[in-house]
Amino acid sequence: MNRRGFLKVMGAATVVAVSPSSITQTLYADDGTLYKTYEKVKLVDDSGNPIKASKLKKEKNYIFMYPYMGTPCLLVDIGEPTNKNVKLKSEDGVEYIFSGGAGKNNSIVAVSAICQHQLTHPKPSDSFLNYVAKSKKTMAQKKSGVFVCSSHLSAYDPKDGAKVTAGPATQALANIVLEVDSNDEIWAVGVLGADKFHDYFKSFKPEFKLIYGNWRKAKKIVKVNTPTIALSEYTKDIIIY
Repeated sequence: MNRRGFLKVMGAATVVAVSPSSITQTLYADDGTLYKTYEKVKLVDDSGNPIKASKLKKEKNYIFMYPYMGTPCLLVDIGEPTNKNVKLKSEDGVEYIFSGGAGKNNSIVAVSAICQHQLTHPKPSDSFLNYVAKSKKTMAQKKSGVFVCSSHLSAYDPKDGAKVTAGPATQALANIVLEVDSNDEIWAVGVLGADKFHDYFKSFKPEFKLIYGNWRKAKKIVKVNTPTIALSEYTKDIIIY
């Protein structure tokens, strides 16, 4: 699927084939967990077939939209288990816990691809926010295997819940909470950590209008399933410094 096809599918009306979760709330649990549930959504390919966790290519960037039609997320199997029960803190002081990656090896992660510094995000024209494989280099820090925003070189470690390890960002990327079911199918179920959705929607109305024809479409909740493709198929230019 190319960029145009991906955006066309995202903009099309969704046929409800199953009854997704409809509980939406922010929870501040006794252990400090900050978590917001959205619709339970299946990750699918361009033909509507479920994405299989075991078929993801290691350290490859995939993109999907969640929890809104205009909020991009990056999905990566980092090839090794993440750390578990990592304590994190938002920039306003709220603590929360990243329990670990998804899948058989706890190596699959997904993050909201909106940089916490100045809202840089993947676009059809280019992507400055990407996962940099361990075999590649980045100016952000000596060690790769991290999400890097090449706008201002903020780096986020996926093994530790997308914790900031370099650059001006002041809090971790928001994690997209995933579930992998008994059929090896991947579901997005919520957002963990502090997000920048409000500022993001406020800042990029002209961009949303250009992509979707109507900026309000970007704020629609994703339901049932979300097309998932390689980032290289979505954007013209992947930029890594």
